[in-house]
Parts: sequence; structure tokens; C-alpha cells
Amino acid sequence: MTIVGFCRSNCYSWHRASERCFQLSPCLSDPARRPSLGLKVALVMLHLIYVGVLFLFGRDLISKTKKEPWYTAIYLLLFAATLVQYFFTSGSSPGYVIDAMRAVNESHAISRKASMTSKSSCHGSRGRLYHLMIFGMIILASRSIGLNWSILSWACTYCNVIQPPRSKHCHDCDKCVLQFDHHCVWLGTCIGHGNHCRFWWYIAEETTLCIWTCILYITYLKANITRACRWKDAIMILLLATLSICLIFLLLLFLFHSYLVLTNQTTYELVRRRRIPYLRGIPERVYPFSKGICRNLYNFCCASSSIYSVEPLPTPEELEAKSRPYTCLDVLSCCCC
Repeated sequence: MTIVGFCRSNCYSWHRASERCFQLSPCLSDPARRPSLGLKVALVMLHLIYVGVLFLFGRDLISKTKKEPWYTAIYLLLFAATLVQYFFTSGSSPGYVIDAMRAVNESHAISRKASMTSKSSCHGSRGRLYHLMIFGMIILASRSIGLNWSILSWACTYCNVIQPPRSKHCHDCDKCVLQFDHHCVWLGTCIGHGNHCRFWWYIAEETTLCIWTCILYITYLKANITRACRWKDAIMILLLATLSICLIFLLLLFLFHSYLVLTNQTTYELVRRRRIPYLRGIPERVYPFSKGICRNLYNFCCASSSIYSVEPLPTPEELEAKSRPYTCLDVLSCCCC
């Protein structure tokens, strides 16, 4: 009995310690996010190794730091900013549909109470009621405009919620995401409407840091390749080769997501265009949600005031206007922008 009681007490203390650890680190409590924690540690270690080897082997870089400290200071500042942006993006919400439903319901309840005391708030409550209907009901298209889609929302069989347009269920997060782009394994979270801008800035900073680090490695090899210490050169060449592969991948990823931003698309919509109901029948060169390059950039960077905003589907008139090829007059008048 004493052995059984000892084992029970140890199991109880172990469960209490694990619960406290899970409360301090929520990512540990989720089995789907535990592998991403190991990837985050590995990514941080890779950054520290690549930068640490430069200062460990590169005497020229240390002497240049003494002469021009601003150069190394800017490089280290970019290094720190990249890691901060990485954790900031990985901890941000992509905009879950269930959270959007809760936020819209709360705002509608507040506006409904305010409408009882003031008649001027009726228009605002009606606008919020429309967004509430998007999440909670099936919206029928107006027959006056001849819209081909009769249902603008679809029910998710996993979350048991109504999916707004451009949303998708993520099986890794087990939630529906607004304007779903993809699930990033390295970040351990989905990329959606709420954090796509932060993800783009992280890729831009990571690409810049990778280019700068490659330049420093090449500078070191040019200055020290003829010296007798061969093992240092072998390490630097190996690190430079792997860094160059990462740089090619980052450049392609950065250009790809820049193209998506300029055309107001997502990775899921681009890859699965023929399988998405509201994109079927639309020519591939037509971007249904694009509002022009300048407007797309503004909405992506500056106008995302709420991560729970829903973008409406375009009307047939808008699709017909977007399917027309641009003329020289459109280019001169900046209609394409």
C-alpha cells in the first residue's frame, strides 16, 4: 500500500506541475503545436550559429566593427528585429471564424442596447446585423443583379459554424480561418486575414538578413581563403552553401507572396481555384477580389483595422469589368492601379 500511495502522490504532483507548465506555455498543452515549438528552438539556434560563427572566425568583421560600429549595429538590429517579428507573427491570431462570430455578436448586442436609447444608432446596428447574418445565416443573393451564387456561406462539418467567403477549415489548428492562406509549420500557426501582413514583413526581414549574411560570408572567404587554416574555410563554405539554398527559397517565397498581395489572392485560392465554388467559371487571369495594385497594397498594409472583417463576393458586373483587357488609356489614367 505504501508503494501504491507513493506512486499516486508522485503522479498527482507530476500532473500539477504539467498543468502549471501548460498554463505558462499554452503551445505545450496543444499536441498539434508541440512539434512547432521544437522547430522554433531550432530556427533560433540556426540564426545564432550563423551570426556567431561570423564573429568567432571573422577577425576582419571585428576590426571593421571597431572602425565602423554603425555597420555592425545595423546588422545586429536587423537580426534582433527579424527574431522579434518571427515570434510576433507566430503568436498572432490569423482571424478565426468562431472568434469573429463571438466578436460580432458582442458588438451587435452593444449596438442593440444603444439603439434603444438613440435612434441615430439604428443604421449602425443594421450594418452590424448584416455582418452577423453573414456568420450566422445563409444569405440569398439578390435576383435583381442576376448573381449566379445563391448561397454565400457554407457550413463547416468540423466546427459546426457557417463559413464566410474566402474562409477554410485548417485541420492542423482545428478551426476555420478567415481569408485562409496556408498553415505555416515553422511558425506553428495559420496565415490568414489577421496575420498575413505580419507574415509578409517577416519574410522581407528574413530575406534581407539572409542576403546580408551571405555577403559577410563571401567577404570572409575572399579575405581568408588563401590562409593555412583549412577547417575554418570548410565550415564557412558549408554554412554558405546551406545559406544560399535558404536564400533561394526565401526569395521565391517573398516574390510569390508579393504577387498574392498585389492581386489580393491567397495561396489556397491560387492552388485550389477550380475546387472553390465561388471561383469556378472565372477565368484564371481575372482576380475577382482585386481592387487595383495601389488599393490592394493600402488595404493589406493600412486598412486592416479589424481582423474579423469580411470581404464580400464581387457582382457579375464587377467580374465583367475586371475580365476586360487594359488599354493604353487605362494605363495612362492608372485604372489598373
